[in-house]
Parts: sequence; C-alpha cells; structure tokens
Amino acid sequence: MSRLRPGWLVALFAAMVSISAWLPWLTTRANGGGWANAIGGSIGSLHLPHGFGPGQLIVLLSSALLVAGAMVGRGLSVKPASFVALAVSLVVVALTVRYYAVNVKPPVSAAYGLYVGGVAAAAATLCSMWALVSSFRGHR
Repeated sequence: MSRLRPGWLVALFAAMVSISAWLPWLTTRANGGGWANAIGGSIGSLHLPHGFGPGQLIVLLSSALLVAGAMVGRGLSVKPASFVALAVSLVVVALTVRYYAVNVKPPVSAAYGLYVGGVAAAAATLCSMWALVSSFRGHR
C-alpha cells in the first residue's frame, strides 16, 4: 500500500495557488462592474497599478514552492527542501494576506480566486510543516 507523502501535497497546493492567480481575485459593481486577477489582468472598471506587484510575486514563489514540494516528494535533499517549502509557503501566505489588506476596500470586494489561493497557500504551509517534521523523524 502506498504511503501519503506530504511533499507531493505541497506541490499540488502550490499548483493550485499558481492556477488561482488567473481566477478573479477582486470584483466590483461600481461604474458598471469589473474584476481583476492576481497577475494584474482586469476587465471592466477595476484597474490595478502597472508593474510587478504582490500577485506576480505570489505566482513566482508558487513555482518555487512546487519545485521544493516535488523535491521532498521524490526524496531529494528532503530536510533543506522541506525547510525551503515551509519558508516559501509562509511568504506566499503573508503576500496573500497583504494583497487582501491593500486591495479589498469598498467598493472592491474579494472574489473566489483570492479565497482559493489563500486556502491552497495555507494548506501548502501545513503540508510543508508535516514534511519538515517527517524529515526530522527520518521518514521519506
């Protein structure tokens, strides 16, 4: 019977964070309505500042988190990779909270993509903690 490995779960949740960045993170009904995603794309009356922002950094770090999770899942440098996965996942959670705090103010509200990304980032953090504890216990 196959054993559930936390590294692969970290990689799965990192992929979910990356995919959620393309979903609507912000929405508004003001001036005809509109929505925006974490990457910076927007439709309608909702416009985000141009340039590199926290949404793009979330996507970039979720790619690094995916690699670290896959390394733990394959058993490659398990202790350092699980530590990096934990650190990166905590940064992604902090960036998601920061994105919410900066952008969600009336008339702008959070959309489903922000919640999917936040839950996936929190789950990646829990699984990376699990991977780190397992690596110190000697489990692969």
